[in-house]
Amino acid sequence: MNELNQLRELLRQKAKLVAMLAPSFPIMFNYPTIVSRLKQLGFGYVVEVAVGAERTNAAVAQLLRDDPQTRFITSPCPSFVRYIRTKHPELIPYLAFKADSPMVATARIVNQTYSGYRPVFIGPCIVKKREASEDYPQLNILVITYKELLSSFPQLADAAPATGAAGDGFDMTAGITRIYPMDGGLTFSGGINAILKEEEIRIVSGWKNIEIVLEEFKKDCSIRFVDALFCDGGCINGPGITSPLTTEERQQKVLQFQKTNQVVTSRSQ
Repeated sequence: MNELNQLRELLRQKAKLVAMLAPSFPIMFNYPTIVSRLKQLGFGYVVEVAVGAERTNAAVAQLLRDDPQTRFITSPCPSFVRYIRTKHPELIPYLAFKADSPMVATARIVNQTYSGYRPVFIGPCIVKKREASEDYPQLNILVITYKELLSSFPQLADAAPATGAAGDGFDMTAGITRIYPMDGGLTFSGGINAILKEEEIRIVSGWKNIEIVLEEFKKDCSIRFVDALFCDGGCINGPGITSPLTTEERQQKVLQFQKTNQVVTSRSQ
């Protein structure tokens, strides 16, 4: 049974589910309407994956502080991790495996907070399915893309009339980590640019550009930190997104949501 069929069946059975919305969601959905509609669909709770990104950032920053000489290649992107494994296995030791991706970190938080509920990641990336099933099967994460969600539940679209509690907000919410799906999201939301010098950091997206930066990383030991996303422009251009917006317009959607719905720190409402 594929993931979308699994979700349909779980909702039919009225299973206990927590929706984990990736921070690129404002490109396709309006807040807080999407939260209300997901709860009407059958989700018990709806949380931001940006909450888990706070833990990711803390882990990465701690790794850098613990060893002033260490060098890391870090990415929340499973496509990039698999690219390293297959194309550049000599760089595997530099991957920051001690820091969970935001999806994984959020799933751990959900499992700790909502006992008996299954985490359902909703986002722009199809390779997250492999990350969940191959790398973290014990967390029992069900992964659905935005496209898949709307193909089966068109009532979630912004154009559909809203019913119920339109003012519902996230049950767990975050702040600056909402910029994660854009180029440099980890670096700037995690304050890495305050720990390292500008010349020690490389921010890159798109597989062709990644190859150039990785070769530079191999040759130049002064580069201590690579922040990479596999899709051009970052996760805002992931294959699970359907949108006529340009990359710049997608960035503005994400930034606007981050600015107009600010919180001090992650919390359960």
